[in-house]
Amino acid sequence: MSQENANLEARLEEQDAFEPPESFVEQANVTDPGVYEEFEENWPECWERAADLLSWDEEYETVLEDDDAPFYEWFTGGTLNASYNCLDRHVEEGAKNRAAIKWEGELGETRTYTYGDLLNEVEAFAATLRDLGVEEDDVVTLYLPMIPELPIAMLACARIGAPHAVVFAGFSADALATRMNAAESEYLVTCDGYYRRGDALDHISKANEGLESVEHDVSDVVVVDRLGDDLSHSLGSNQHDWDELMADHEGASVEPVSRDAEDMLFLMYTSGTTGQPKGVKHTTGGYLAYTAWTSRAVLDIKPEDTYWCSADIGWITGHSYIVYGPLALGTTTVMYEGTPDYPEKDRLWEIVEENRVDIFYTAPTAIRAFMKWGAEYPERCDLSSLRLLGTVGEPINPRAWKWYYKHIGNEKCPIVDTWWQTETGGMMITTLPGVNTMKPGSAGPPLPGIDARVVDAEGEEVSGGEAGYVTVNNPWPGMLRTLYNNDDRFLSEYWAEYSDEDADEWVYFPEDGAKLDDDGYITILGRVDDVINVSGHRLGTMEIESAVVGVEGIAEAAVVGGEHEVKGEAVYVYAIPEDGYEDQDDLDERASEAIDTSIGPIARPEEVIFTPELPKTRSGKIMRRLLEDIASGNELGDTSTLRNPEIVDEIADQVEAE
Repeated sequence: MSQENANLEARLEEQDAFEPPESFVEQANVTDPGVYEEFEENWPECWERAADLLSWDEEYETVLEDDDAPFYEWFTGGTLNASYNCLDRHVEEGAKNRAAIKWEGELGETRTYTYGDLLNEVEAFAATLRDLGVEEDDVVTLYLPMIPELPIAMLACARIGAPHAVVFAGFSADALATRMNAAESEYLVTCDGYYRRGDALDHISKANEGLESVEHDVSDVVVVDRLGDDLSHSLGSNQHDWDELMADHEGASVEPVSRDAEDMLFLMYTSGTTGQPKGVKHTTGGYLAYTAWTSRAVLDIKPEDTYWCSADIGWITGHSYIVYGPLALGTTTVMYEGTPDYPEKDRLWEIVEENRVDIFYTAPTAIRAFMKWGAEYPERCDLSSLRLLGTVGEPINPRAWKWYYKHIGNEKCPIVDTWWQTETGGMMITTLPGVNTMKPGSAGPPLPGIDARVVDAEGEEVSGGEAGYVTVNNPWPGMLRTLYNNDDRFLSEYWAEYSDEDADEWVYFPEDGAKLDDDGYITILGRVDDVINVSGHRLGTMEIESAVVGVEGIAEAAVVGGEHEVKGEAVYVYAIPEDGYEDQDDLDERASEAIDTSIGPIARPEEVIFTPELPKTRSGKIMRRLLEDIASGNELGDTSTLRNPEIVDEIADQVEAE
């Protein structure tokens, strides 16, 4: 490393706050710091700004109906269609030939759909669905990988008023069946297979296996032929070839169905760590308005941009920030079928260069992988087109943030570190890139109009420097309306902890721990799980994790309880060291001392286990149940919902060896 680079690294390492470049602020969609006060003073009518980004068939009469809280309703009386808002209106306004989707295939293929092309495809598949018997409010399950047919099918469903339920293509046959059973879905759109690291993966066999466990009759299955000659397969009696159906309906014209603002747009089943998955219900008006507004305000998306979110559409991030938010704003959105390191570890940066990407939104897990691979890979490519960077899915540690800022953004791109959930529909806590100072590792303040707080166990707000629990004390347009066919679970899961039903004061509890600083910035500490009962003392895992991640050299931690013959339960810490941190010799002891200091000797861990990764679901949640199994020496449970199942055995082997 040259002396100049060494000095730069040292300066970045010491810096704990970064201002957005003037060149970015000059062109940003939101630049006035007074937006926070304006939203607060004019709440909830402030959300008319979000609704104004959409085209309405009938104007809404009321911004917020809260008579039946917490079953809130937004933009009541209004009607609209999500497909029209994402396609037709842009074509009508002269954007017919603007690229809507740029798709990069695993094998290097590319496909570009203009807004005119995409509208034609969506209308053809909407006509197909209607001919198959799909009616308004029928739930259509989409079990597809990252191929263009997935957003086409989503928008076709929205066009005819049929909610879609996307199941991540990596999920098992059982997961597919569970979700189709829960949604009572009689229609499935899937594919023969897809490519991963150059290999053709058989998907249709998995889909067929899942269909065997569906408890009701499935009327029709549409199968996309992605693999061609690379996978021979035959279709069942109720299965249809996508291409043949689309050819039959080429040139079809399907008027978008006008939907009530509160009509369901889609179901999104959370993967969960235990129990049955939860069917999160999102509606048409509030969800679409909120994703459009946050895409504009936080991601700074403009119609002339080329924007890339590297998530999978099988998750809420892909729904909100690959499909609905960006297309509602009329921008060009990039889709990629493959992995970041195939055929080389510079694959993502090649895509940025080839497509002149302006905005890049990815996960901290990916950024940490980029760091390990080395800066030489992004240095191979021209990343000068980038204007804004974002992170999503989990907290990002300061070291990774700074690497991203330097090596991908060249210190000229603001970074938005966004906290939100499947249930929130869109971003909740993050900086506005044209307004706020950025603090590496801290998501930022709540967005304008979002009353997010950090509170203690009794619901009292904590002071700066203290840890607690995130709550949201007012509703927002993108919020889930309920859990599908399970209002009771909706109330108990999200509203029971801090709400006062008698006083009609409803507080949303997302079950995340957080730390508040003196400037009102919130650092997310991760999911809050059950307390650990050590010798009769109830210890919150979040509080212990907060102490551990405060230790220099530790990037992330998960704390669980394990069986102990004397104490009943003991504390076990699983920690990820910071990348490049060299002084690890006494890291376990310093973690233990931090817990002693923060909580007391009663919380001192039985063991501190260091690992390069923690087992996480594909949505970024730590699977603590498996860590508990390892700590207790139990047989390991199901790892099918993990994005990194191999790490479980690695951790278990390490614990056994010690």
